[in-house]
Amino acid sequence: MWELSTHYLWWILALLLIAGELLLPGYFLLWIGLGAAAMGVVLWVDPTLGLLVQAVLFGLLAFASCVGYARWLRPRLERRVPGDERLNRRAEQLIGQRYELIEPIVNGRGKARVGDGQWLVSGPDLPLGTTVEVVAVEGATLQVRAAA
Repeated sequence: MWELSTHYLWWILALLLIAGELLLPGYFLLWIGLGAAAMGVVLWVDPTLGLLVQAVLFGLLAFASCVGYARWLRPRLERRVPGDERLNRRAEQLIGQRYELIEPIVNGRGKARVGDGQWLVSGPDLPLGTTVEVVAVEGATLQVRAAA
């Protein structure tokens, strides 16, 4: 019968774990599989390691690869562009912008031209044509103040 070196067993385990990641996606088995592959490399370099040492070292390598992913790689993959937090909230993207009133603000209510449309605004009473700055959004109403 043929004999299979121990490091090959670790590499086979690594392939099985990574294949399991394909069936059960979640980026967890992949990193444990990388730990098993690293264990195969360690055994290829030093094939005299005992079974207990292999098990402990595998646990440490798997843990280190999972932590490396969570602390180092994942934050770099999830880069956020400033302003993305408001991507699907159009009204909040208007905060800080300036617009002209197309209806005066009377009793706290009026309208402003925003792009090719008009939005309800609320704020202090101001005359028609005043430039206002959006300071907040409440539902579909822009909270405004007179622009400086």
